[in-house]
Amino acid sequence: MSTTRKVLSVAAGAVGVAAAGTAYRVARRRQVISRRGAGDHTPFGSLRSTPVMVVADDGVDLHVEVDEYVAQGRRAATPEMTVVFVHGYSLTLDSWHFQRAAYRGLVRTVFYDQRSHGRSGRSTPGHATMEQLGRDLKTVLDTVVPHGPIVLVGHSMGGMTIIALAEEHPELFGDRVVGVGLISTTAGGLEPHRMLMPVLPSTVGGQVAQRLVAVLARGHRTVDGLRRLGRSVAMVATDELAFGGDVPESYVEFVDEMLSSTPFEVVAEFFPNIASLDKFETVKALSVVPTTIICGTDDKLTSIGHSRKLHAHIAGSSLLECEGAGHLVIMERYDDVNEELDRLLSSAGETVDRR
Repeated sequence: MSTTRKVLSVAAGAVGVAAAGTAYRVARRRQVISRRGAGDHTPFGSLRSTPVMVVADDGVDLHVEVDEYVAQGRRAATPEMTVVFVHGYSLTLDSWHFQRAAYRGLVRTVFYDQRSHGRSGRSTPGHATMEQLGRDLKTVLDTVVPHGPIVLVGHSMGGMTIIALAEEHPELFGDRVVGVGLISTTAGGLEPHRMLMPVLPSTVGGQVAQRLVAVLARGHRTVDGLRRLGRSVAMVATDELAFGGDVPESYVEFVDEMLSSTPFEVVAEFFPNIASLDKFETVKALSVVPTTIICGTDDKLTSIGHSRKLHAHIAGSSLLECEGAGHLVIMERYDDVNEELDRLLSSAGETVDRR
């Protein structure tokens, strides 16, 4: 075969591979589009898979659920990219309801309850830190995602968890971790007392808030009782703090249920660690992978300024500002969020293909 024909043969093969890859992405994208709105037809808290108990390095049990990728009506024989979702402060893995419904079966996904939250075991106060949450995430990855590329997506405290992992294990990013989504989160400068309205008066802040939370924690059972008795007040506060616009009542009830199921003692244990967070230098490590940042412009807990600052610190990152949306943008604007995550997965897949 002549050199020219060899070159043309190789080129044709390359075009064929590229075309096949494009066809695959189009088909996958079409599947994703067809699943839009799936969460609206599925009761909150009903999406489940067989739980896996992962033991953290300090012995705390972490409740993990894995939704496997399904190909042609059967489970895939080869590992696909895995997307790991990490939930926020006082929430549970169920907060990813709309993302789980949309991606179920289309991509391998992992969801877990952070320590002291949901179905996971209780942490000792000394281990209720961002650094420990980062180590927990590493343990989850080692246990249920031992091979293949990973995309990490974190909301609120979940984003902080990913940043803590990047601080401890920067070598993972660009190697195992091929994409990151940071939603309604920050790397520092947060005023977490805003998350505790109406437990704390609006005029309380800073060191005063930390002392008051510590005092309330000593009577945490009383605080939990008052939260239950004042359910109507709590519902109104949840609506105002979690969402930017009007959402269905079921959304508010669902979020309030997650919040109220988290004991105030747990809230108090994590409080000072969130308040002291300062890892903006760390996030530069994420510049080596596709990173998308998402936030509502009416987020009252991690304001849009935090996301803009993350965007400025992470070279090459993208920023989606959801006009008028609040902290639970993953529910309030789930279509916009999922579409942005689609783009992240596509970019991460292209990164893997270039290897």
